[in-house]
Amino acid sequence: MLESHRIISIELDERTVIWRNADVEQERRVAIFDLLEGNCFRPLGIAHDGPYRLLLRVEEGRLVMDLSDEARTPLGSVQLRLAPFQRTIRSYFAICDSYYKAIRNASPSAIETIDMARRGIHNDAATLLRERLEGKVEMDFDTARRLFTLICVLHIRQ
Repeated sequence: MLESHRIISIELDERTVIWRNADVEQERRVAIFDLLEGNCFRPLGIAHDGPYRLLLRVEEGRLVMDLSDEARTPLGSVQLRLAPFQRTIRSYFAICDSYYKAIRNASPSAIETIDMARRGIHNDAATLLRERLEGKVEMDFDTARRLFTLICVLHIRQ
C-alpha cells in the first residue's frame, strides 16, 4: 500500500460512553497512539488515496467508520455488522478483567498465562475484523488489532 494509505487521526464517538475505568482508558490511549504511529489502512470504493481521518461509532448494532480527508472533508462511511463479534468481545472483556486483577496480586507466571490468552483472543479478533472488512477496507494485522481494541472501548456501557 502507498504511504498515504494510513489513518492520521482517530476519534471515538463518546456520546454513548458513560464511564471508563483507568485500565480501559489506558488501553484506549495506547491503542490510538500505536495506531497513529504506524498503520496501513485503505478503504476500497472511495476515490481518495488518503491519508484519512476516522471517526468510529456504534449505531444500531453496526460499527460505522466515518472517513474524511486531512481537511475534514467527508469521504464516506464504511459499516460493519457487529453481531459476529459479540462472543469475541465478551471473551475479551472477561480475559482483560482477569488480567487487570492478576497484575495487582498474581504471580508473574499466572500473569503471563492470562496475557497469552488475552493476546490469543485479540489476534483472533483482528483476523475476524480483517475478514469481515474484506472488499471494504484493506489493513494490516496490527491496525486491525488496534481497531478491535477501540471497538471494545465503544462497547463499554458501565
